[in-house]
Amino acid sequence: MENLSNLPVSPGVQSTLDRLNAPSNVRASNGLGSLDQADFLRLLTTQLAVQDPLEPVNNEEMLAQMAQFSSLAASTASSQTLDEISAKLDDLIAAQEAALEASRAAAAAAASAAQAAGAPSTANAVSALT
Repeated sequence: MENLSNLPVSPGVQSTLDRLNAPSNVRASNGLGSLDQADFLRLLTTQLAVQDPLEPVNNEEMLAQMAQFSSLAASTASSQTLDEISAKLDDLIAAQEAALEASRAAAAAAASAAQAAGAPSTANAVSALT
């Protein structure tokens, strides 16, 4: 198969290829780590456009690439959904803890008010009945 590195490539495709070939830590720090379906389709189209007509891309390889991308996209979407659910659960737990603390404070205030008014406490009332 012919060496494809010397073939002319459009600037947009070259930019995408540069992002793909960049080290992963550079991609993350520059915000280039988020290649999407449009980038994949652009690369696939370029791959098909510059292929050797005498040795075209294997259909199985192309389908495998498409399946891998679809799987990755689904996994990313699931991860984002789980992150959102986790954040909502954290908020719910915090709200429940705040409500419980407020309930305890109200009960303590009511008990203090009852004692100040001279009403017997629950423990005293129970012991008086026995």
